[in-house]
Amino acid sequence: MPPMCRPQALAQQLKRQAGPLPRQARRSARRWFATAGRAAAAMVAVLALVLLPLLQAPAPALAASPEAYRCDGDPLLALADNGAVDAIGIPNTAAGTVPGAFVVLRWRGVTLQLPRTNNAGAPSYTDGKWWWSLEDPAAPRFQQRQGGVISYACERAA
Repeated sequence: MPPMCRPQALAQQLKRQAGPLPRQARRSARRWFATAGRAAAAMVAVLALVLLPLLQAPAPALAASPEAYRCDGDPLLALADNGAVDAIGIPNTAAGTVPGAFVVLRWRGVTLQLPRTNNAGAPSYTDGKWWWSLEDPAAPRFQQRQGGVISYACERAA
C-alpha cells in the first residue's frame, strides 16, 4: 500500500516529474484560455440580457385609475384598459380606445371584464349579457340582458 501524502506534496511531485511545458504548448494554452474566457464572458452577457427582463417586476396590468360611479344606488368601479392590441390602422378609435380594449367593472360583489365593441361612436363594452356605454361619461349606460333588458341608472360618484 502506498504511503499517505498530502495533496500539495503530490501536486509538486507531479510537476517535477512532468517538467516545464514546451514554449509552443504554453502559447497554445494561453490562447485557448483567452479564447475560452472571451467566449464565457460573451455567454454570461447574453444570458444576463435574456434573464434580466424576466427578473424585473412586471408593470401593472391596468395603468389607468378606476372611475367611481353609483349604479342603482350601489358603488361601481370602472377600470378601462386598451389591452395588448396595436391600434395602428384599426378604425373606430373613439376616445382613445380600440376594439381589443376592455373595461373591468366591480359592482355588487361581481367583477365583469367586458370587451370593447366595434360600434361607431362613443366607446361601449359588452359580453352579450352586460352592456357598458360611455356616451355620456357623467351618466354611463349600464344594462343587463336577462330575458328582457334591465337598465341600471348610473352617475359619476362625487
